[in-house]
Amino acid sequence: MNRLLCTLLLCLLAWTVQGEELTARVDRTRLDAGETLELTLESTDPAPPGKPDLGPLEAHFEVLGTRQVNRPGGTGGESPGTIQWLVTLQPRHPGQLTIPPLRLGDRQTRAIVLHVRESEVDSDPARLAPVFIDASLDRESTYVQAQVVLTLRIYHSVSLYDDSSLSPLQMADARIEALGAPRTYETSVNGVRHGVIEMRYAVFPQRSGQLLIPAQAFTATEVSRLPDRDGLLPFGPHSGRQIRVESPAIPLTVKAKPAEYPADAPWLPARSLVLNESWSPAPEQARAGESLTRHLTLRADGLSGAQLPPLAGPPVEGLRRYPEQPQLASQAGERGLIGSREEREALVPTRDGRIELPAQEVLWWNTAHDRLERTRLPARTLTVAENPALAEEQPQPIATLHPPPWQALWAWQLASSLLFCTTLLGFALWWRARRQPAVLRSAAGWPSPRLLDDLRRACQANDTQATRQALDAWARQQPETLAAMAARFVPLSDALDGLNGALYSESGQRWQGEDLWQAIRDLPPAQDADTARERSQLPPLYPR
Repeated sequence: MNRLLCTLLLCLLAWTVQGEELTARVDRTRLDAGETLELTLESTDPAPPGKPDLGPLEAHFEVLGTRQVNRPGGTGGESPGTIQWLVTLQPRHPGQLTIPPLRLGDRQTRAIVLHVRESEVDSDPARLAPVFIDASLDRESTYVQAQVVLTLRIYHSVSLYDDSSLSPLQMADARIEALGAPRTYETSVNGVRHGVIEMRYAVFPQRSGQLLIPAQAFTATEVSRLPDRDGLLPFGPHSGRQIRVESPAIPLTVKAKPAEYPADAPWLPARSLVLNESWSPAPEQARAGESLTRHLTLRADGLSGAQLPPLAGPPVEGLRRYPEQPQLASQAGERGLIGSREEREALVPTRDGRIELPAQEVLWWNTAHDRLERTRLPARTLTVAENPALAEEQPQPIATLHPPPWQALWAWQLASSLLFCTTLLGFALWWRARRQPAVLRSAAGWPSPRLLDDLRRACQANDTQATRQALDAWARQQPETLAAMAARFVPLSDALDGLNGALYSESGQRWQGEDLWQAIRDLPPAQDADTARERSQLPPLYPR
C-alpha cells in the first residue's frame, strides 16, 4: 500500500511539473552587428523558484537590461497565469550565434540560433544627422507578381515625441502588404548609439519593366529640455523642433513570366512550395457508403494565400465529392509572407472495389534557383470494402442502337409520333392538374427503400442540403407529416432543430448527421388514423 501511494504521488508530481513550461523566443533571428534584440522567457508556473539563470548568455551576448512582467490568468481557471522576463541582448561579435538553453529550477528552454551579419561602415554625411531613414530591398530584380521585401529603418540619436508619422507606401503598379508591426531596437552608427524603428513590407509588382519604389517621408518632434538656472526641470520636457527626413527612392527591375512556363498553368513564383495531404479516417478503412475526409494543404514561401490556386481534382467514377469552403491564410516570416491554402472534402464511395484517385500536381517557378518546379502527390488507390448495410443495386445496362441507313426515315417518323403523343398526354395532365386542389397530400404507403438509403447516405456525409432534400422526399411517403412525427418523438424534434440551425447559420460545415439518422431509425410507428380518432374525445375543429 505504501509503495502504491508513493507511486501515485510521484506520478502526480511528474504530471504537475510537465504542465509547467518554460519557453524562450526572440523578436527576430537575423540582425546586424551592433544591433540589439529582445529575448522573452515565459513560465506558466505561478510561483517560480527564483529567476532564470542568464549566466550562459555572457559568452556571446551583452545583457543590457531585464524586466519582469506578470500576466494574470483568465477567470474560472480557463487560462493559467504566466510570468515573463524581457531581456535586452546585444551580440558581442558577428556570425552564427546560439542562445543556449536557460534553466529555471528543474526546467530549461530550447536553444535559439541567430544570424548576426557584419555591419556596413558608411561614411555618408546623412548618417551623421540626428535622425535619418534608410530603405533597402532584399533583391534588385524579381519576377512579375513575385515577392520582394522592402525594409525601412529610421535611425535617431535624439529622443523623439510620440507624434512621429510615416507617409503611407502606395504604388499603382504593385500590391503591398505590411509584414507585422514595427520593430524597435538599438544599434551603433559611427560609434554613436541610435534607436531604430524598423518596418517591413512585401511588394508584389503587377507588371514587368522598371519599377520605382517611392521615397517615404518621416516626420517627428525632437524632445528638447530647457533647464532653469539651477539645472532643474520643474516643468518637464518642452516643445522641440520639427524633423522631417525622406528615404531614397529605389529602382526595381521586374522580369516577365518565363517563356518556358506552361501557358495553361497558374503563375506561381515562390521561394518554396509544399503540398501535403491527410485523411480521416485512414483511406485503408474505406467502406461503400461511408464518408472519408481528405485534407489538402498547400504552403508557399513568398506568396500570399490569395495567390494560391484551387486544388480540386477531376471527377472520379464511383466516388461522390462534397467539398468545403477553402481556408486561406498569410503569415509574416523572417523572409516575407508565407501563404497557405487548406481544402477539405468528404469522399463517399458508391460501390466497393478499387477506386483510382489521380495524382495531384502543382506547377510553380522557383525564384531561388530560377527554374520550373513540379510538386505532386502520387496517385492513390482506394480499396473500398463491401458494406452489408447497403442494399445491392444492380446497374441498368444501356443498349446503344445503330439502325441501318434504310431504317433512318422510319425511326424519325416513330420519334415524331412519340413526341406528339407525349405532348398531348402532358397537356391533358396539365389540364387535369389545374382542376385539382392547390395542395394534395400523397397517398400514405410504405416508403421506398431507396429514399431511406439516400437519407442515410446524406446524414453520414454530413451534407446539410442533401439531407434536407432526402428528408423531405422520405417524409412525403409517410402516413403523417414531418411536423407530426417531430411532435410525438422528441429526439427527432431536436435533430431537426439542429439541421435547420446548420442550414441557416455559419456552423453548417460542422453539422453532424448521426443524431438525425439515429432519430429516424428509432422513430416509433404511427398509430392508425381511425384508432386515434376513436381515442380522441375532442370534437373536430371544422365539422362537416
